[in-house]
Amino acid sequence: MPPETTGLHHVTAIVGDAQQNVDFYAGVLGLRLVKQTINFEDLLQHHLYYGNRTGDPGTVITAFPSPEADPGRIGKPQVSTAAFAIPPDSIDYWVDHLEAEGVDVFAGERFGESILAFSDPDGTPLELVATDTFVEPWTDGPIPREHAIRGLHGVTVLPANPYGTATVLETLGFDLVEESEDVVRYAVEDSSSPDSRRSVVDIDLSAAEFGREGTGTHHHVAVRMPDEDALHAWRAVFADRDYDVSRVKDRHYFHSLYVRGPGGVLVELATTSPGLTAGEDLAHLGESLSLPDWFEDDRDLIEQQLPTLELPRNQ
Repeated sequence: MPPETTGLHHVTAIVGDAQQNVDFYAGVLGLRLVKQTINFEDLLQHHLYYGNRTGDPGTVITAFPSPEADPGRIGKPQVSTAAFAIPPDSIDYWVDHLEAEGVDVFAGERFGESILAFSDPDGTPLELVATDTFVEPWTDGPIPREHAIRGLHGVTVLPANPYGTATVLETLGFDLVEESEDVVRYAVEDSSSPDSRRSVVDIDLSAAEFGREGTGTHHHVAVRMPDEDALHAWRAVFADRDYDVSRVKDRHYFHSLYVRGPGGVLVELATTSPGLTAGEDLAHLGESLSLPDWFEDDRDLIEQQLPTLELPRNQ
């Protein structure tokens, strides 16, 4: 079998207004806007990446701003929720901070972890999870270092076929670690990282209607792969199983492929290099539009069609 995943790479959502998205994820959540680029399938659509200082895989959430798109409906087979890790003693801080920003917050617990559930301005479901597993945060944003988001904790998925999604996760290297009446948790640890990061995928077994892609929904979840050779090997595995699998694609900052297994949830496999610092000065990541070489001839057209984004004053 090809190399197993070492954890999540990123999660991508479909949103409405790009500036509103920047204001929330960078200005309210305190993530760094590490990359302004374009959707490589639609060069007149922004693709925004948020994460820690260097946009390390496993810290990143991305957005496709689509101001003309219809609102989506959360349901199966989708990634229903993206969850970030925060320090265990930061729950009270985040309740006060989000409420002060006008965000409705709901406290809960899952598998012994304290959770704060809320939504971004487009209604995209998000969570903050108190956990000891985290990475070095972005420290030049509005959130004090001791409370700053420490990367992705995991995702919750609503598959059309839970057993089918479980099979895909197990094949990729996730292990069944906990289960309750309504949720089955799979996890994988990156033993090669200094912090032994753990990524979780919770399969939601509760009854749900079929969803509709649109603003306020998560488009896909991506898992880490070491290199392009691993992607080609995985493509052969998925094709042999007759899964819906794409060709390997050059995303400039990484290579990837997309697969829909029998559960219907869209999963991307993405390499960890060259990374989101490619092509930009680390000190000025995300401050201007970054394009791969093959789109540079269209830069004037692209910049004329896309809105100019302003970073929060404290970014």
